[in-house]
Amino acid sequence: MYEVEIKVPADLETVRDRLRELGAESVETRRQRDVYYDAPHREFAETDEALRIRRETVLDGETTDHEASSAGESVRLTYKGPLLDDDSKTRSERETGVADGEELAGVLDGLGFDAAATVEKRREYWRLDGFTVTLDDVEGVGEFVEIEREVDAEAAIDSTREAAIGTLAKLGLRADDQVRTSYLGLLLSDG
Repeated sequence: MYEVEIKVPADLETVRDRLRELGAESVETRRQRDVYYDAPHREFAETDEALRIRRETVLDGETTDHEASSAGESVRLTYKGPLLDDDSKTRSERETGVADGEELAGVLDGLGFDAAATVEKRREYWRLDGFTVTLDDVEGVGEFVEIEREVDAEAAIDSTREAAIGTLAKLGLRADDQVRTSYLGLLLSDG
């Protein structure tokens, strides 16, 4: 599985208005807390890989990020491979649900993986032109729009990336403004 993704800085209110004008489907809003890990056997910063535990809570229209409880929280373990091209954030990705995030953190700790940093964000999901469009407000980093689609075959990456660029343009955003650095990298570079 490959995740074809383009991320650009943007004013979220402007993009939200444009999504509505285009008839995009608003899906849901979530609070995400991602704890990233360093491996004992290689430097993920050098290999451009990532390993994280994501804790996620769906927010309804009446709930603020601070009021959301851990009830209904889901936990996922994700591995992201190195970037595959210079024109997007396309990479292989493996992800699975986890029953107990604290136990998983203990397993990783026992194996020598160290928690490196935590990224927290409020993320709105929209659907447009067969893509998932996310509006991200990342604590300590800023506001970004990501447009992405998963593809099964490496041969589909180029055409999917070009379609993503076209959809991005419909939102009034430019692929030339793309940020290929992860939110983790952006957070650490500011700290």
